[in-house]
Amino acid sequence: MENKLYVGNLPYKMSEEELKQTFSQAGTVISARIINDANTGRSKGFGFVEMENQQMAEKAIEVLNGLDLEGRALRVATARPMKPREAGERSPRY
Repeated sequence: MENKLYVGNLPYKMSEEELKQTFSQAGTVISARIINDANTGRSKGFGFVEMENQQMAEKAIEVLNGLDLEGRALRVATARPMKPREAGERSPRY
């Protein structure tokens, strides 16, 4: 889990490919996913990037946290595990 990163404050028009290219500055990207609203399909402005190892993840945080993209300062941090959902709660579609 230490190599999975939360990325917040993304430009709403950014694609997953652009996200992957941005993070490749810090090393090998295993996956890049932008979270979209289930109803509108629009980006929610955050996503997750999985780097090849913990060292690359740490470098990505160091290099990319605060980076200005289209007037928005990226927030990059180690992703936290998802909380267990209560019975009856709507589960995410991602």
